[in-house]
Parts: sequence; structure tokens; C-alpha cells
Amino acid sequence: MQEIESLLAYLKRHKLYLTTAESCTAGMVVALLAKHPGSGECLDSGHVVYSPAAKKRLLGVSQHTLDNFNLTSEEVARAMANGALEGSPANVAVATTGVAGPEPQGEIPAGTLCFAWAFRLPDGAIRLFSSTEHFNGDRSRILDDAARFALLRLPERHAQLLAESRA
Repeated sequence: MQEIESLLAYLKRHKLYLTTAESCTAGMVVALLAKHPGSGECLDSGHVVYSPAAKKRLLGVSQHTLDNFNLTSEEVARAMANGALEGSPANVAVATTGVAGPEPQGEIPAGTLCFAWAFRLPDGAIRLFSSTEHFNGDRSRILDDAARFALLRLPERHAQLLAESRA
């Protein structure tokens, strides 16, 4: 819990206002934040978009992206984060998509999740970061760990963005 409180302090200190686009984690990222008083100061919205149709309709993920990349891909996660940010006054977005299990999905092993973090720059441009990670455990553990990962890597990605802008 202390980690999430530290994250909220970081978001407030850096004036980061968050929106989320969650597939696999189904709102758990937002739920982690909502447990803490003051989270509303840092949170604009959360999208839960399980189906490809919802990803297209609510986040503007293109059919081309869905056709050319697996739903569990960094490309889809990046499109989700971008779409969430485009439709929000927020300046940062976190997106998750993946396979929690217990069974693999085709050739993608259970526990494989893709993440994206999108930041709106002062000039309106959007900078995206993404990664693919593997988590072990049962479905519940994988989802918990993935939601925490999505949130707790946000300061690291933000610091990377700041370092790039100083270079």
C-alpha cells in the first residue's frame, strides 16, 4: 500500500493526471488507486475494453492494428494508451492487454502481458513507452502483479521522458 501512496504523491508532485485503458486487468489499475484518499486528484478516467470491438469503439484502435498484431502485443497496448489519452484531458495514460490464464491463448503463454505508458507533452505531442512482461502464479496473482507493475513503472517511464527532453 505504501508503494501506491508514494505513486500518488509522485503524480501530484509532477502534476500528472491519469487515464487508463485496461483489457486483461479489467479495471484493477484504477481500483488500486481508488483505495487511497486523494486519488481523485490524479485520476480522470478508466476504460475497461476486453473485446476488440470495444478497443475500436472506445479507444480508436484501428482494424489494421488488430489485424496485423495479436491482441496481446505492444502495438495494441500502445494504440490503447494513445486512444485513452486522445479522449481525455489527462496527460498520462497506462494500458494493459494480455493473457492471464490459466490456459495459454494460442502460442502466447499464460502470464504474458503487454503494457504501454503514454505522456502528453506540453506541445500536445504524445510520447509512448511499452514493454512485454511475463508473470507467474494463478490468474488472480498474475492480474494483481500486472496492475501493480503498470502503475509502479509510471514514475520510471516519466523520469525517462524527462531525461530525454533534457538531452
